[in-house]
Amino acid sequence: VLLCCAVLVAAQVAVSGSIAWVGLVIPHLVRALVGNNHGKVIPITALCGALFLLVIDTLARALTYAEIPVGILTALTGAPLFAFLYVRGASHDHR
Repeated sequence: VLLCCAVLVAAQVAVSGSIAWVGLVIPHLVRALVGNNHGKVIPITALCGALFLLVIDTLARALTYAEIPVGILTALTGAPLFAFLYVRGASHDHR
């Protein structure tokens, strides 16, 4: 099972690049907006993740004459959002 999972992840990264911030940030943002109801969180997360990547890919192709890799823009947007969620979560834990 682990070998199969490693091969599938390697194939995904080879095809689309490393865009892991989407899987880390978008579900947390959606859960903060919608709540903990998985019946709502899962489809809205899928929709928001797709829309986020659509916007990032459009920006990557349109900002400059040379195409910027999508992974760079997802990291530039995902890292500050993840830091914000982390700080906000840490501040809520201390109440």
